[in-house]
Amino acid sequence: MEQETDPPPRGRAETLPQPPESMDNRPMFQTLHSLAEDNIAFFQANASELGQRFVAAFTSIQEHARVLETAMGNFASFYHIFDFDEKTPANGYRSLMKLVLACVQHIIHKSRYVASNRRSIFFRTNHNCMELEAYCTALTQLRALVYFAQRLLTANRHGNLFFEEDHGLTEEFLKEYCTMHKGCFYGRCLGFQFTPSIRPFLQTIAIGLVSFGENYKKHESGISVAASSFFISGKYAIDPELRGAEFERITQNLDVNFWKSFWNITEMEVLSSLVNIASTTVRVNKALAVPPHTLELPLVADPQLSVTVMPPVAHTGPGAVHMRLISYELREGQDSEELASFVKSEGPLNLDLRLKHKRAPPSKYLIVHFHGGGFVAQTSKSHEPYLKSWARDLGAPILSIDYSLAPQAPFPRALEECFFAYCWAIKNCHLLGSTGERVCLAGDSAGGNLCITVSMRVASFGIRMPDGIMTAYPATLLTATASPSRLLTLMDPLLPLSVLSKCLSAYAGTDPIHSDDASEEKLNTVSLVKRDTALFFRDIRSSASAWLSSFLEGGKGTADTVRKSVSEAAFNDDSFLRTKGSLKSKTYQDLSSHASTTRSSAQSGAEKAEAGHLLNSATGGPSKQGPSTKSGHKDVSFFLNEETETEAFPSTESFEDTGALDFPEGFQPLRSTNGIATMTLQTSPIVKNPFMSPLLAPDSMLRGLPPIHIVACALDPMLDDSVMFAKRLRDLGQAVTLQVVEDLPHGFLSLSQLSRETREATAVCIECIREILLTEPPTPTIKRPRRLERTTGVPLDGKGNVAEREVGA
Repeated sequence: MEQETDPPPRGRAETLPQPPESMDNRPMFQTLHSLAEDNIAFFQANASELGQRFVAAFTSIQEHARVLETAMGNFASFYHIFDFDEKTPANGYRSLMKLVLACVQHIIHKSRYVASNRRSIFFRTNHNCMELEAYCTALTQLRALVYFAQRLLTANRHGNLFFEEDHGLTEEFLKEYCTMHKGCFYGRCLGFQFTPSIRPFLQTIAIGLVSFGENYKKHESGISVAASSFFISGKYAIDPELRGAEFERITQNLDVNFWKSFWNITEMEVLSSLVNIASTTVRVNKALAVPPHTLELPLVADPQLSVTVMPPVAHTGPGAVHMRLISYELREGQDSEELASFVKSEGPLNLDLRLKHKRAPPSKYLIVHFHGGGFVAQTSKSHEPYLKSWARDLGAPILSIDYSLAPQAPFPRALEECFFAYCWAIKNCHLLGSTGERVCLAGDSAGGNLCITVSMRVASFGIRMPDGIMTAYPATLLTATASPSRLLTLMDPLLPLSVLSKCLSAYAGTDPIHSDDASEEKLNTVSLVKRDTALFFRDIRSSASAWLSSFLEGGKGTADTVRKSVSEAAFNDDSFLRTKGSLKSKTYQDLSSHASTTRSSAQSGAEKAEAGHLLNSATGGPSKQGPSTKSGHKDVSFFLNEETETEAFPSTESFEDTGALDFPEGFQPLRSTNGIATMTLQTSPIVKNPFMSPLLAPDSMLRGLPPIHIVACALDPMLDDSVMFAKRLRDLGQAVTLQVVEDLPHGFLSLSQLSRETREATAVCIECIREILLTEPPTPTIKRPRRLERTTGVPLDGKGNVAEREVGA
């Protein structure tokens, strides 16, 4: 007779599988040590240079593995403290250990291959040695990050993933990042942490990036740069070390305008047309331009009263708000003359020769979408492929907002335009093919941030709140604050820390606008195509000539770079560990020119305390869950005030005297040979504005938010933003869910058709939106607003009860 077992704990139907980083990894490390010993014994008998390099690599791998095995065992007992819940084992500490495991597993795989084939006449000795050296270099840098994570673990408050001070560990990490070698993660080890199906795509992106960077500003049109890049991409495809070094140089030394240009390649008509061929066909795809007229919307608490919504005016004055309407079916209102008055032309008129079907009735649902792109790049056109699939699968029209981009239009212009667009959509949903019964906000990355902040502003106005938010890998803390997941920016090919810093400075408005053409203006797709096509034919001859000349010369002056491994240099030259290069970014703009508007670094402690008190008063008090706000400023408003604090890091010569992170005796991470990445520590109060960093919003502003569904990536440097924001909402009693997908990079929605894994992750986002649209709203309890600070709402507390929304203006 079988013995009865105790029922599982309440709320837990079954034992959850243990994540890899929490398992006993001793067998894996034992395997690594035995393979290393075997290979060392074999190659010690080989007196050649390659044989000694193999011995040095395996010996170094053993040393790093012993230290990392102990560290992983120590971290395993603390993981759960930082998780959202037991069903969602995800935080930056886990992610860092996942990377260590992935690197060790790659080394084991390569070690087995070497042990099995080292006697074969077909064994490529130099190639395999360089592979091992590259992963040994990666393990060295990961070991440095593990040391830093240990410092964070002891310095942070219990359960908090972010360091709570502006300086200290945050400043130390930024200084380390500026000098640490990163090229190994962009060469042979590129994308080792992600699922194998997307690594070829990442390699293509890396090759395209370095080729594009070599031709940047050599041509006047985007098509010309793309064509020229194609001609020279071969050398980066065959030499991973050269690609890694160039990738590192570009990410450290090129400004935000370069990244805008590169990310906007997908906006070119030629490429977008090719993508659209493979995407879902929809009946309605219209670009709209809504004029800047005031809107009157009823109050939720008292529909007899209305509130006036003004058009966006920040920085550039009143202007049309651009958006795109996508619908799988033609619905009533979408072909009306009133909507046609907002339609703007995107190219030659196309005749729809398909049979005209009867218009479908309006949908009960409406999705308002805000695209990602670091607040500086891309438009709704870049996100069309997955938006079309959403429109088909969800049966709802989608209005995607083309908000103005930084640095030409910094904060709060994008927020103002997205809020205005939402209000216009609510008031004119009949034109969009919807009755507006259920409205969902959706966005990824920067768009996820805007979904949250728009809802906060909606609550402060007391107007109709969206029924829910689906936000994918959102940025909720736009400060350079250290956290374990943000350590991953050292190796992430899509989100290097230097690039994130440039995007942040651009959106905050603390980075001056640089343009070679004073008459540069925002061009639509048609204008870009006309200009690029004309310039393309002028530049193509010189591009081909340059490529032919480079090919015939055989890369004079760079032969050693092409043939010699950067990792090999790290093993054979001790000076590589302590390189003190003096290369300064040519495009870096020294913010010290604003010294006249910054406070003296010698400001007294009393003055700082007083300024900090004023800032806390302006924001309703510091967040209890997020990092503390200690920057002193008299007020926090939408606009950047006159006083702006920035700290440029010192030159290489003075780096060692700045109190950088102290590593254990006998260990130092490898240093970059591309000079120091000049980065600025942003301490301006503008980045702590709750409408810019919602994680820092006071409780009263977050209690009024609708149900939020967050989809994050386990290997995303922004993972801790999602985890901490979800925990903050849960602690306030707000309806929130957090789902974490594995082995995918930041921005997987734009790669939705690339692999099975990205399609499955996209399906998770679709299900979250479907849940928002199909959930029946409970009967609201109407209460009188108090100075527009309290409105009624319908979020569920998880038990079917109606919860009251309470927000701060």
